[in-house]
Amino acid sequence: MSPFEAAASLLILVNVWLVARRSIWNYAFGLVGTALYGWVFFTTKLYSDMLLQGFFVVVQLYGWRQWTRSAAEAGEVVVEELDTRTRLLWVGGIAVAVAAWGTAMHRYTDAALPWWDAAIAMTSIAAQILMSLRKRENWMLWIVANMVSIGVYAVKGLWLTTGLYVILLGLSIWGLASWTRAERPALA
Repeated sequence: MSPFEAAASLLILVNVWLVARRSIWNYAFGLVGTALYGWVFFTTKLYSDMLLQGFFVVVQLYGWRQWTRSAAEAGEVVVEELDTRTRLLWVGGIAVAVAAWGTAMHRYTDAALPWWDAAIAMTSIAAQILMSLRKRENWMLWIVANMVSIGVYAVKGLWLTTGLYVILLGLSIWGLASWTRAERPALA
């Protein structure tokens, strides 16, 4: 375990806890945590996860803006839900992205576990975008991504990160329940 992995784990834990509470302050912790994890994943040759961290920085800046607007307009961060057709389009898009990215990582890099790493990366990208848009379905995707991550990080010997993702899985389940409760008044 490196000090970078330890710091990143702690920051991401606080980040996700704040997301589940719909606190805009999650973004401050998330930005620093993702930058540190970019380095951790580079040093362990999980290139898809490394690139994902750069993407997270950009989308977190966008999300911070979106959440700030929502809070200013409604007095809180408003939770929304995708319709069935849009949900199916997102799932199909994730499947295509995993196949394309996994193929590229397998053919053109020395990436460890390229297909699993691609599944984590593409599912996480979709989840992060949906989180920025305040869509409840982001938590469903985080649950899937966290379950796969637990296995991948254990195989790579990133034990602190594996433990973090076990906790993140629990937080994702709690986040889904919390956002579902928050959304119900909007549906009434």
